[in-house]
Amino acid sequence: MHPSQDIVIRVRELVVGFGRNVVLDHLSLDVRRGEILGVVGASGSGKSVLLRTIIGLLPKRQGTIEVMGINRDRATREDIRALEQRWGVLFQQGALFSSLTVLQNVQFAMRERLQVSEGLLEELATAKLEMVGLSARDGAKFPAELSGGMTKRAALARSLALDPEILFLDEPTSGLDPISAGDFDGLIRTLQQTLGFTVFMVTHDLDSLHAICNRIAVLVDGKVAVEGPMNVILECEQPWVKAYFRGPRSRIPNINEVV
Repeated sequence: MHPSQDIVIRVRELVVGFGRNVVLDHLSLDVRRGEILGVVGASGSGKSVLLRTIIGLLPKRQGTIEVMGINRDRATREDIRALEQRWGVLFQQGALFSSLTVLQNVQFAMRERLQVSEGLLEELATAKLEMVGLSARDGAKFPAELSGGMTKRAALARSLALDPEILFLDEPTSGLDPISAGDFDGLIRTLQQTLGFTVFMVTHDLDSLHAICNRIAVLVDGKVAVEGPMNVILECEQPWVKAYFRGPRSRIPNINEVV
């Protein structure tokens, strides 16, 4: 396979801003098929803006975005709709529909895209819930009845409803205690290895970055300052990268330099 065919997301010279504030400044990034890519940066660095621009929720000022070989600027509406069926998104707070049960939330995209019977719809949605560690009884609950960890799992089940090739995660462990966050990381890794999808994960969680990411892209000043596996990131001398990954709260205790 040619190396270019392994790139499922290709971003080139992307510029995104709000008014006079430029958030992403000629940013370029590749995401490889079958990897878990962690995207990290300071608050306001544009991590979530990048994710939302890639999936079309925010407009860009300049640059190109290709997802699975499709350039959004040249794609038809039908192309975009077909592309959207090939990815799933887990937003930071879950974004579950509060008026629907958990099972109905998971069924939402299925009802829109699949032509199947009610019985099969229920079976498919229940299977997705079981895949993320929830039960049919949990499926009958409303979002307000769920704990934080269950909300994340329900939102993950919904994002997997159409068997996506790419999974976008926006701060998936935010708000979870360390044990629950570790369990969720393990779930993501297991599902990714089992189902073979690509993960684009925005996070600030150092444990997640160490535990499950194949590569990491660090955003500084609207650009990718460094990208690569953890050992490459730990060798970077860019001040913010060094402070974040090798500072007092990092996983490298009592030393200031990588040895």
